[in-house]
This record gives sequence, structure tokens and C-alpha cells, in this order.
Amino acid sequence: MKPRGPGAVGAIALALALCPLPGHAHLIETGLGPVYDGITHFALTPEDLIPALALAMLAGLRGAEHARRVMFLLPGAWLLGGVAGTLAGAPALVIPAWLPLLALGGLVAADARLPPAATAAIAALLGIALGYANGYAMAQAGPGLRGVLGIAGTVFVATTLAAACVAAWQAGWMRIAWRAVGGWIAASGLLLLGWSLR
Repeated sequence: MKPRGPGAVGAIALALALCPLPGHAHLIETGLGPVYDGITHFALTPEDLIPALALAMLAGLRGAEHARRVMFLLPGAWLLGGVAGTLAGAPALVIPAWLPLLALGGLVAADARLPPAATAAIAALLGIALGYANGYAMAQAGPGLRGVLGIAGTVFVATTLAAACVAAWQAGWMRIAWRAVGGWIAASGLLLLGWSLR
């Protein structure tokens, strides 16, 4: 068979470029089912994923007691908030995306020595606020409560793994590295704050 010239390749490339598929900023429906839709939504939404990981880092830096509380409270509160958001049918007061990033990243960077009750309160507030927004989004897109279950399960797994890694690896320079990551998270929140004031 004779190889095709550059004109045929260019025509095919042009045809593909002129027939793009639709793109979505926040993937909610994957076609794999509602639970997987929730899992994918959480994993691909930085406004949800990064604050959850930052809270897990904060808890891991503070030790096993803090990590255990966050590991169970954050997904539980996320689930409660998600159920409320699914059933409410109206969006709640929207938390600006920069606030959890700036606050939690700042606490990690500062290596704040919070009591376990304060860490638990932060986990409950974050879980309810972000869970409500996710529940409302899941209700509007179709996955509903099963999507919220997928999100809550993924929050549990991500929080547990992140807190365990930070709690286990904080000897010497690793503690400084975790704090540096917290500084980058806080800087991202500061950047988002600047964009919102434009």
C-alpha cells in the first residue's frame, strides 16, 4: 500500500479539529453509574479535593488522635451536608473557593497546634459546607443521593490515606515539606482571592 502524502494527513487533522466533542468544566456524569459519577466529581474538582487533603495534612501533622477524628468526621459531615443539599432543592450560601484553601493551607504552613476539638469542628464545618454544595450539584445533574454516597466514600479514602501518610512521614525534613505544601495551598487561595477581587 502506498503511503499517503502530507495533504491527506492535513485534511484528516482539519476534519478532526472542526468536529470537536463538547467539553464540561465539572464532570458529573461519566456513564459508569451514579456512585462513580460522585467519585469522579470529587476527584476532578480541586475546590473539594484540595481542602479535604489540606485538612488531612493538618490532622496528620497533629498526630493520630486528630487524624482519627478527621477521618470519620469529615466524610460523615460531607454525607449529611450532601443529603441536605440533595433534598433542599436550592443552593445555600456559597463559600468562596479561596477561603478553605487560604485558611487550611495557612494552618498547615504555620503548623498550628490546635486542640482535637478545634480540628473536629473544622472538619464538621468543611464537610457540611462542601457536602451541601455537592449534594445540590448531584441533585441537579441526576446522580442524586447515590452520587453523594460516592463522594463521601471517596472523601473517607482520600482523607484516611493523606492523614496516614503525613502522620507516618514527618521526621526531619518531611515535616518541613508538608508545611511547604500547606504554604502552596495557602498561596493558591490567595491567588483565587486576588482573582475574585478583580
